[in-house]
Amino acid sequence: MKVLSIVGARPQFVKLAPVAAAFARTVHEHVIVHTGQHYDVNLSEVFFSGLGIPEADVHLGVGSGSHGVQTGAVLSALDPVLDAHRPDWVLVYGDTNSTVAGALSAVKQHLRVAHLEAGLRSFNRRMPEEHNRVLTDHAADLLLAPSTEAMGHLAAEGLSSRAVLVGDVMVDVCLQVRDRVLAGSEVPPDLPAGVNPAEPYLVATLHRPDNTDDPHRLEALLAALAALPVQVILLAHPRLVARAAENGIRLERGSIRVGRPLPYAGLVAAVLGSAGVVTDSGGLQKESLLLRRPCTTLRPETEWVETLAGGWNTLVPDPRRLTEVEWSELATRRAPDSDPGAPYGRGDAAEQVAALLEQRLEAGTTA
Repeated sequence: MKVLSIVGARPQFVKLAPVAAAFARTVHEHVIVHTGQHYDVNLSEVFFSGLGIPEADVHLGVGSGSHGVQTGAVLSALDPVLDAHRPDWVLVYGDTNSTVAGALSAVKQHLRVAHLEAGLRSFNRRMPEEHNRVLTDHAADLLLAPSTEAMGHLAAEGLSSRAVLVGDVMVDVCLQVRDRVLAGSEVPPDLPAGVNPAEPYLVATLHRPDNTDDPHRLEALLAALAALPVQVILLAHPRLVARAAENGIRLERGSIRVGRPLPYAGLVAAVLGSAGVVTDSGGLQKESLLLRRPCTTLRPETEWVETLAGGWNTLVPDPRRLTEVEWSELATRRAPDSDPGAPYGRGDAAEQVAALLEQRLEAGTTA
């Protein structure tokens, strides 16, 4: 069996790591195509080296651009690659432009498509990721869902016959890296200058267009972070840096200390050492839950609704609607006493994916 994985962005590299390892333990051929959607070294190469992912077999190098330009560039570049390889399965990950372009290229060449992390819904059609999720799920032959909530969304859209609950592959890699960090086999987190690791700190990220493209909102969110009574380590995504520079907005101020995006082990170590997380990232919401750190999400909704149970994650659409005391108490709250359980599986999702693709191919079915 030949499986071709299409990835292009940081969250997909994390998901790819356990899948690549699972296929390496089989006799199957696994081809990796890197679209180049994320090309910054801190969002790409460090994840391949840090997570032990084999070097990509094909690198398309599409780079940045508007959503239409980027999606079209990936689609155009993928067509000859898929035609040359003719894999038994094309495996697409998550909800990026690379995801939907990979699915479209494959289905138009009558190749089987499996969507890993299928069924997520924010129900916010302003998010480009939401369009990518819905389109990919309806195009794919096999939907690999991370949670029962995701399975419910797929059933509501008439897709249950193609859906299988496998859990979330990010659990696989997060728990493995967590254990290495706790055992002392990973280096300490590379914290920004001026941070005292002996004092409480929060890990923060901002990158979504709804939070970064409006300069008034971006300024307000940064001001809210800067006013917190603990150190705030802002791991600055290139999009955040660019938007702030374009609008003359200063990132480092008050409690904020600016750092670069961290390799995955460094991120896990930083979160483990933190008092909590403030983010608009879907992946970091889950990682906070898995690492048992309270998370405050700067969005009006989340795809990962399971993280909200027991107060582990709290949505704050706009800190300006809270008093300074309310915002401070919420962002710096202690971890809940409740056990969040294992809503995304217990760390064997990648093995299930590899076995399931083989079973479906041998049976000559996708559903």
